[in-house]
Amino acid sequence: MDKVNVLAQYMPAPAAPIIAKWIDYFQCEFRISKNRSTKLGDYRHPFKDKGHKISVNNDLNQYAFLVTTVHEFAHLLTWNDHKNKAKPHGTEWKTNFKRMMNPFFEIEVFPPDIHQTITNYLNNPTASSCTDLTLARALKKYDTHLSTTRIEELPIHAIFVLKDGRKFKKGERIRKRYRCECLDNGNIYLFNPLAEVLLATGT
Repeated sequence: MDKVNVLAQYMPAPAAPIIAKWIDYFQCEFRISKNRSTKLGDYRHPFKDKGHKISVNNDLNQYAFLVTTVHEFAHLLTWNDHKNKAKPHGTEWKTNFKRMMNPFFEIEVFPPDIHQTITNYLNNPTASSCTDLTLARALKKYDTHLSTTRIEELPIHAIFVLKDGRKFKKGERIRKRYRCECLDNGNIYLFNPLAEVLLATGT
C-alpha cells in the first residue's frame, strides 16, 4: 500500500497527498505510533547518519492527526532553517506552522469550528504552542471513543481510574494542571485538564 493510501486512513483523504509529498521532499522517516499518554506526536532532528524522524499517535481522530502532523513538520522546517537557535514553539516555529497549514485551509479539509479555532490560535501572538486548550477541546469534539471522561469535567475529590488500572483522587487545580493523589501508593501527580480517564464505580 502506498503512502497516500496509508495516510488517508488516519487523516482527511484530500490531505494525504500533501503530507506524502512532504515526507518524500524532506526525506523524513514518518511513523504512526501506538498511543503515548504524554504526547500526541514527536519530532527528532537529524543526528549522525540518521535523518528527520516524525511520529504521530495512531488513535487520534482524523483532524487531530493532521494538525499534529503539521505541528511536527513545522518543527522540522524550523530545524532546517535555524537548527537549535529557535525556541521549540517560538516565533519561527509559529510562522512555519501557519505557512504549512495554508494548503489545508485552501482545500477546506477542516470543519468550520476547527478552522476558526486554528485561525484564532495563529493570529494570537501570545499563544505558546498548538497544544493550547481551546484548540485541543475543538479537536476532541470529533473523537469517537466517548466512554472516557476528561479530568476537567470531574468534581473535586472524584475517584478516577487510568487505563493501566491505577486509581486516583482529583485535587485542586494548580496553574494549568490538576493535582491528583494516586490511591495505590499515595504519590501526587499533575494531570492535564484534557487527560481522558475512567470514572471509578467505587472507592
